[in-house]
Amino acid sequence: MIETVDVIKSFNDKLVLKGISTVFEKGRTNLIIGQSGSGKTVLLKSLVGLHDVTSGEIFYDGRSFNKMGRKDRKALRQEIGMLFQGSALFDSMTVEENVRFPLDMLTNQSLEEKTARVNECLDRVKLENANRKLPSEVSGGMQKRVAIARAIALNPQYLFCDEPNSGLDPRTSIVIDELIHEITHEFNMTTIVNTHDMNSVMGIGEKIMFIYEGEKHWEGTKDEIVHVQNEQLEDFIFASKLFQKVRENSK
Repeated sequence: MIETVDVIKSFNDKLVLKGISTVFEKGRTNLIIGQSGSGKTVLLKSLVGLHDVTSGEIFYDGRSFNKMGRKDRKALRQEIGMLFQGSALFDSMTVEENVRFPLDMLTNQSLEEKTARVNECLDRVKLENANRKLPSEVSGGMQKRVAIARAIALNPQYLFCDEPNSGLDPRTSIVIDELIHEITHEFNMTTIVNTHDMNSVMGIGEKIMFIYEGEKHWEGTKDEIVHVQNEQLEDFIFASKLFQKVRENSK
């Protein structure tokens, strides 16, 4: 579980996050949604320490992230997996080397142990025979699965996904969503997904938080969002033909 308490973030005189308080639940897919510029990416980066918050607190299972020293934050990073927008694979590294990278950086395991773990992760995302390929030699969907394998290599307690479906076709997006949902439950992780994709919301949104102009405007589940009465949220989601269809079918 990750909890934020009145988190405020400003850059110089620009206030971006305006007192965000919420709980991201363990063993569930927690989605942050909102328009571009709403503050959702700043919140995600603040949660993992890429931005220091101006005020407020962030707790990882009761541990205050704000009060952690460098040593404790480094230890916490070994409990965190990151799935970046665009996969962010190293072009010059093979699939196996990409997945092994966090193990090389943060563990003292032998090469044999690391290779075994890499193969476990690749097997989990159904890429058993891709070890020697370069990222340029596999499809965009496969690259995303490599990135997921890398994100779970350290067996994390917390998984952060920034626009995981960016650049993917609808069918591949569903595959990635389902994989994220499956591993969240399988490993009982606290998963936070930053997205504007309503297909993801309706597919895996076990808890959803809507941010509007730096404020939390609504939170609930994918079932509750169908009947939402929030002007800003309705403006956001009615752009989705999928949502319109779901809402019509629910009447």
